Amino acid sequence: MLLIVSVWFINGLFCKVLHFVPRHEEIVSRILGNTYSSPFTVFIGILEILMAIWIVSGYKSKLNAALQIIIIALMNILEYIHVPDLLLWGKSNILFAILFICIVYYTNFKYYRNHVSNS
Repeated sequence: MLLIVSVWFINGLFCKVLHFVPRHEEIVSRILGNTYSSPFTVFIGILEILMAIWIVSGYKSKLNAALQIIIIALMNILEYIHVPDLLLWGKSNILFAILFICIVYYTNFKYYRNHVSNS
């Protein structure tokens, strides 16, 4: 769970809200337009931080995991189609997204079911 929380929190706070990785705003700009790309990027970052907090809270974890999977898939498909040149690993980024989706799925639907119910 720490890995999942870290990905959301670091990407939200450092990459988007604090703007340590300007490439994220470039991605938003190319997909949503340049006019409001800066506030949209910060807003997305805040939502990612809230996702990390929601994960830590454990509240409705299955719903949370399902939303994470949908968000990760949609975000990465959009980026794959519209801005592959801005992605850290280009079109190969989709492989890391699939891996992250698998980690979220396994952690929330397999690991906890097998380990928490046996405790």
